[in-house]
Amino acid sequence: MSRIGLAFEAGLPKPSEKTVVLHPDVNFDVTNLSNVLIVQPFFPSNVAWQNKGYSCEVSLPFKPFELAIVCCTRSRQQTADLIAQASAQADLVVVDGQKVDGIEAHYKSLRKLVEIEGNVTKGHGRLFWFSSADLSNLRATPQSFNDFITIAGVFSANAVDQGSELLAAALPENLRGDVADFGAGWGFLSSKILNYQSVISLDLIEADATALEYAKLNIKDSRANFHWDDATAWNGSYDSVIMNPPFHKGRLGSPDLGRAFITNVARCLRTKGDLWMVANRHLPYEHVLNQCFENVSEILGNSQFKLFHSSRPKRK
Repeated sequence: MSRIGLAFEAGLPKPSEKTVVLHPDVNFDVTNLSNVLIVQPFFPSNVAWQNKGYSCEVSLPFKPFELAIVCCTRSRQQTADLIAQASAQADLVVVDGQKVDGIEAHYKSLRKLVEIEGNVTKGHGRLFWFSSADLSNLRATPQSFNDFITIAGVFSANAVDQGSELLAAALPENLRGDVADFGAGWGFLSSKILNYQSVISLDLIEADATALEYAKLNIKDSRANFHWDDATAWNGSYDSVIMNPPFHKGRLGSPDLGRAFITNVARCLRTKGDLWMVANRHLPYEHVLNQCFENVSEILGNSQFKLFHSSRPKRK
């Protein structure tokens, strides 16, 4: 039985009105809940919940709920922000998560701020609940550096990613035409791409709706087009693609995600198209690059990162 199921058995009141679940993965147990709204800014998960028949939003709408369930994310500051939002709008707040996602830290800190009304532990995780309280001091605030603005929970929220900096410095002088940034995040690489006046258009494809909203704040250029979508399934036609692909699914490192990016980039590039990408040194992308492109070369790089220029995608 799931932790939420055990919680209902342990005395968590079952809601009769609207319930909101914030940032659940696609396997979260909602069987004991009715009238459920899912808040999930990650595009593939949002679509998966919609395909299950649930109403979905990318952020918490400003309206009251009887019960709010906050699922811990990889970012403790982001989770604290979600808890504060939930507490402002719901009568009862549930927080659920694994130890690796910082649930114990949230439990200890919230015990000092609210009365914990119940909790259950199972499977290296914990779930606890409390009644609505003013937790506005836990809200995350946007942060700025190097003329960029970000927020907790997005990739590289506190500084420019070193791999992306390396790739930006290695972009060719003749970058031009229709370009895409696959996995654009909050827009650092895209901002550098748009320094090239010969770039006609730039598509930013990003699965995290929150990161994409900050990309819109960071980039004010009419050539930029913003797409909340899955880069591994995106359809487009480009002269060049620039990317620093993610390689985590949740907390698990998975080169398969980067491989899926590369495979789809090859499909989206025009006959003489180019891919410029950066990857962590340990990630084994060489094989898939050679499967997908006629020409593959490693350029520059350092002990942490490797840069690739691949051209002429193979047509199967």
